[in-house]
Amino acid sequence: MMMELENLKYPIGRFSPQPSYSESDIRTNIQIISALPSKFINLLGNWNAEKLNTVYRPDGWTVRQVVHHVADSHMNAYTRFRLALTEENPVIKPYEEALWAELPDAKTAPIDLSTQLIRYIHLRWVLLLNSMNAADMARTYTHPEAGKVFRLDEVIAQYAWHSEHHYQQVFHLAARNNWQA
Repeated sequence: MMMELENLKYPIGRFSPQPSYSESDIRTNIQIISALPSKFINLLGNWNAEKLNTVYRPDGWTVRQVVHHVADSHMNAYTRFRLALTEENPVIKPYEEALWAELPDAKTAPIDLSTQLIRYIHLRWVLLLNSMNAADMARTYTHPEAGKVFRLDEVIAQYAWHSEHHYQQVFHLAARNNWQA
C-alpha cells in the first residue's frame, strides 16, 4: 500500500538533480516546460466539475487544486528567474503551497483561469529561458527554507520535472478512470 501511494504521489519518481546539465539537457528541459500548457489544455478541455473536483490520490489535491498549484508555482518560478538574472544570488521568497491550495480560489475557480495563466506565463518564461547563455545558466538564487543555493540550469530541470510530475498525476487519474477522450 505504501509503495502504491508513493507511485500515485510521484508517478515519474522524485526529482533527482544531476551534478551538471549539458546544453542538450537544458534544451530538452525547456521543451518539457514549453509543452505543459498544451498538454493540460488537451487533457482537461472537456472535464466537468465532478472530474475536476476528484482527488488524484487518497488525501491528495483535487485536479482543480493541482492545476491552480501549477499556475501559482510557475508564476513564482518565472519571477525567481528574473530576480536571479538581475540580482547577485538573491534570496527568494518562499510560499506555503499547501496553504495556497486551500484558498477559496484554488478550490473553486474555473481551471481555464489557471490553464490560460500557465499558457501565457510559459510563453514569457520559455522566451526568457531560450535567451539565456551559459553564464546565465550558472546564475543562482538562495532558497532560505531549503538552505541551499540553486543554479538556474538545475532549476530548469526541477521545473521540467515539476511540469511532468503534475501532468502525470492527472493523466494517471484519467487513465485509471477511463476518462481519456
